[in-house]
Amino acid sequence: MRTELHIPSDLKFLTIVENWLLGSLEAELGDSVIDWPRLSNRLRLALVEAYSNVVRHAHRDQPNLPILIRLELKERDLALEIWDHGKGYDLSTYLPPSPEDKQESGYGWLIMNRLMDRVEYRLQVNGRNCLKLEASLPRAAEN
Repeated sequence: MRTELHIPSDLKFLTIVENWLLGSLEAELGDSVIDWPRLSNRLRLALVEAYSNVVRHAHRDQPNLPILIRLELKERDLALEIWDHGKGYDLSTYLPPSPEDKQESGYGWLIMNRLMDRVEYRLQVNGRNCLKLEASLPRAAEN
């Protein structure tokens, strides 16, 4: 299964983004996933973090630019791509947050890496940036 969503860069569309992801997966997977509530929360949180980062940072000065979100499911392997038109983020400058520093930002990358099996970020692919989030989904126990 492969589907995509073109959505404005505005946090008022966050619920639509969440519902699109979870609705698409529920339609495709049905009851074939162990602990769907836990898994769906994990995927939803990773997508919300990625989408809101694009809105607040990459497209901050250009809210009219659309965000493309692509979902692909092959067997039990899920790939979620979030494409933006921003300047991009140089990961070599990323410093993980330190609790002692009471840092307000920088947690998104850490959160996404903890929630997903693999996180990849590519700068300027045909004029856009791509954040790819991947996870292998567990199967429900068969009777």
